[in-house]
Amino acid sequence: MEILKNEAANLIKKSKFTMAFTGAGISVESGIPPFRGEHGLWNKYDPQVLDLVYFLNNPEHCWNYIREIFYDFFADAKPNDAHRILAKMERNKLLNAVVTQNIDNLHYEAGSETVYEFHGNSKKLKCLKCGKIYDAGAIDFENIPPKCINDGEVLKPDFIFFGEGIPPDAYADSFAAAEKAEVCIIVGSTGEVTPASYVPRTAKQAGATIIEINPDETIFTSAITDIHLKGKAAEIMSKLGKELF
Repeated sequence: MEILKNEAANLIKKSKFTMAFTGAGISVESGIPPFRGEHGLWNKYDPQVLDLVYFLNNPEHCWNYIREIFYDFFADAKPNDAHRILAKMERNKLLNAVVTQNIDNLHYEAGSETVYEFHGNSKKLKCLKCGKIYDAGAIDFENIPPKCINDGEVLKPDFIFFGEGIPPDAYADSFAAAEKAEVCIIVGSTGEVTPASYVPRTAKQAGATIIEINPDETIFTSAITDIHLKGKAAEIMSKLGKELF
């Protein structure tokens, strides 16, 4: 591990363009459970509540669960050391962009500035009629479903529901970063969700070295990973940080 960690740090220091690709595993240590897997949210909740057509036809029913999952449970989640080290890497010109599958806003809260949110952000709500964006902190979740002050339409969390496309800017920016990357650091993503998982694969095809930080082997490990630093995100990123700063 020590040799691999040193090698990873040296590659990052030499790289002219480094990106991070993060998934649910980076936020688990902040108290946010993943959607998939043994302890995933879909074992407890029906994924249908995040299906766009079902939501539009049953907004009040869906909002009962959306409020509970995203605005009751996770409201107090804070960035952990993995988020903070990535932000510090950016400040120290060692990281050029974060592409994240997560919708929890924790990269921004940790201080990262160049973040491409592949699946949107739960801290914003959007009116699908007029396009007005609301900050979740300004919403009274005691009265649901929340509605637009302009036209009375039910607001939708500004993250991707089943049946929706990836935000075009985030999609374009993510793949543009992947094309430029000399190093791509995968943190807490297993590679199960497409098209997001094509981002690090694109980086690999463009010649990037792939550093994977995950406690277990993933779909990425045998397919594209060059260096696998086994362990939890916060622990490994903290150790990597000691090599970098």
